[in-house]
Amino acid sequence: MTKENRKIKVAFPHMGNVSIAWSAALKKIGAEPFIPPYTSKKTLSIGTKHSPEAICLPYKLILGNFIEAIEGGADYVSMITSPGCCRLGEYGNCIHQALIDLGYEANYVEMRLYDGIKGMYDYLKKVSGKNDPILFARAINIGIRKMFLLDDLEDALSYYRAREIHLGDAEKHYNKALQMIKDADNTRTLKKVKKLVFEEMKKTEIDKNRDVLHVDVTGEIYLVCDPFSNQNILKELGKMGVQTRRSLTISGFIKDAIIPKVFRGSETHLQRAYRMAKPYLMRDIGGDSLECVSDVAYADERGVDGIIHISPFTCMPEIMSQNIFPAMRENCDIPILPLIMDEQTGKAGYLTRLEAFTDLMRRRKRKLEKEAKEKLSV
Repeated sequence: MTKENRKIKVAFPHMGNVSIAWSAALKKIGAEPFIPPYTSKKTLSIGTKHSPEAICLPYKLILGNFIEAIEGGADYVSMITSPGCCRLGEYGNCIHQALIDLGYEANYVEMRLYDGIKGMYDYLKKVSGKNDPILFARAINIGIRKMFLLDDLEDALSYYRAREIHLGDAEKHYNKALQMIKDADNTRTLKKVKKLVFEEMKKTEIDKNRDVLHVDVTGEIYLVCDPFSNQNILKELGKMGVQTRRSLTISGFIKDAIIPKVFRGSETHLQRAYRMAKPYLMRDIGGDSLECVSDVAYADERGVDGIIHISPFTCMPEIMSQNIFPAMRENCDIPILPLIMDEQTGKAGYLTRLEAFTDLMRRRKRKLEKEAKEKLSV
C-alpha cells in the first residue's frame, strides 16, 4: 500500500465501550480506527510515570492510552474536551505537551462536543482531510446511535446480572450482544440489531422473585463509565444482588452537548441538575459536581436504596460535592457511599466497603418495609 492511499489511523482513549461508537464513525469517513490495548495495569504504570503526581486518575489513564496507541502506529490521537472550570478543559494542552516532551510524533486533535454538531464535523474534517457534509452526517448518525444502544445494553446487563441464577450467564449473553453492535456497519442493520441484542439478553436465566437492591452510581463521568478505573464496581455489585443505574453516561453527555433541543423529547441530565441541585448548589463549579448533587436528590425522590459516589483522588469539583452531601441529609434520607480512586486503590478493602454498604442497605430496606406494614395494620 502506498503512502497516498494508506488509511489514516486514529486512536481515542478507552472509556468503557466508547471505542465501538467512534470506530463506526471513523470507518464511515474512510479512516482506520486504531484501538489501543484495553486499559491495564501496564497502561496505568506508563501514564503515572509521565504524569504530575497530583493529577487525577483519568488523566494518567488517558496519557497511558495515547502512548500505547502511538507506539502501536497511530497517526492521530484524539479526545473529547469540555469547557468550564474542570481540568478536563486543560487536559488537551497538558497531554499534548507531555507527548511532545517525550519525543512522540503524532498529530493531536480534540473533539469539542459542546460545539454541538459543528464540533464533531470539524473533528471529522481534520482527521479525514475531507469536507463532505453527507458523509459526515452519516458518520455522526451511526456513532451516536451506537452509543445510545450501548448504554441501553449496559442497563439491561445490570438488570439481568443482579437476578441471574448462574453466575456469569448475563455477561456471556452481553458479550454476544456487544459483538452484534460492533458488526453493524450501517443504520439499517443497527435497527435490526437493536431488537436482537435485547432478545439475546432475555436468554439469561433469572430469579424474578429475588430481593434486589437498587443503587444509583454517580461521580466523575470517566470513573462511572470505565470498568478498569472504577474496579469493575457494577459487576461486583451485581454479584451481590444489586441492580445499578449509572447517573452519568456518554449518551446522556451527548444528549446535553450535541442533540438539538427540539429533538431531545425529555428533560436532560444537565437540565435536571440545574433544577434539583439549586437548593444546595447555585451554580456549576466544574466537572460533574452539579450533576452529582442533583443525583442524590433525584435518587431520594425515586426511593432508591442507596447511591454511590465515585471520584478521582484530588478532583476538586467532586471533593466539593462530597462536602455538600452532609447538608442534604435534612431533606434526602438515602445512604451515600463515597469512593475515592487512584492508582494505589486496592481491591480487597474496596470490596469490603461495598459489602458493608450492601448489608446496610438491606437492613434499612427491611426496616422500612416493616414500618410500612405496621402503619397499614393500625
